[in-house]
Amino acid sequence: MNIHQTIVKKNTRTQILLSEIENMIINGSMMPGERLDETILAKKYGVSRTPVREAIRALTAIGLVQNSGRQGAKVAQISISILIEMFELMAVLEGMCAKLAARRATEDELKEMYATHKLLEKTFKTGNHKEFYDVNLKFHDQLYNASHTQYLAEETLRLRRRLSPYRMRVTFQPGRMRATLGEHLEILKAISQGNSQKAKDAAKSHLRLIGSDLEDFIASVSSTLKN
Repeated sequence: MNIHQTIVKKNTRTQILLSEIENMIINGSMMPGERLDETILAKKYGVSRTPVREAIRALTAIGLVQNSGRQGAKVAQISISILIEMFELMAVLEGMCAKLAARRATEDELKEMYATHKLLEKTFKTGNHKEFYDVNLKFHDQLYNASHTQYLAEETLRLRRRLSPYRMRVTFQPGRMRATLGEHLEILKAISQGNSQKAKDAAKSHLRLIGSDLEDFIASVSSTLKN
């Protein structure tokens, strides 16, 4: 095996571990405050501790993991107040993406977003929350792409990954999936019409946690967060 093959194999192992651990954090298999033991993870996935350490380092950079020094790495814990601020910022960033998409989206990009919306409608009928969440992410990825930005899209995606464990909880709230369909359609209509302000407002409204939605969300996550 040459040097290039060794590097590729090493990077592949790290990416696989990164994806696996991130998914466990997102789906709740690993809870906030839970310790990430390098030895246990290395044994579980049949690798050395090096790719495990690299995956943990990458997750720390994202914000999903916190390094507590002597206590080691743990799944990140954040306060409810900061979490609400993060959702507010997420709403602003997605609103900006939608505003720009209304001005810049191509016909093909709009067709792809409508196709994803149709798929989301089909997924809704199955009642599969995880599948719905995955298709929903695809819709938002397409929205970022349609904004034709780089830094904005990257920062929006970075914050979305940080919020992923909690955004999935929002998806599981009663009535949330049905509401998502209507909200996505409002965003799409505004973008199709080239109405940047309407698109921005619709996207912000879609992401904001207000009223009873906020109360229900806090109740669902309060046991796992800092006060």
